[in-house]
Amino acid sequence: MSKRTPLIDADGEVRELSAADLRRFKPAQEALPAGLQKTLGMKPRGPQKAPTKQMTTIRLSPEVMSAFKATGPGWQTRVDAALKDWLSTHALG
Repeated sequence: MSKRTPLIDADGEVRELSAADLRRFKPAQEALPAGLQKTLGMKPRGPQKAPTKQMTTIRLSPEVMSAFKATGPGWQTRVDAALKDWLSTHALG
């Protein structure tokens, strides 16, 4: 087994983490005890039963991006809602 460099030096300072360190990290759900997860408000997330949305990449104008991002978290959902609203009033084709 290879010798690993300690994360904390003799002065108690945490050293800069390397890519090798990060590869050894575990997700919080695996590393933390169940009691602490509950205290922190962590809830286990099960597998998605049926995908309701599809991942894609689109290019939007800077004005559209800044306007939606300015509304805070969840802006992608609001873009989706705006597109659905547009579809309900416009015929494609």
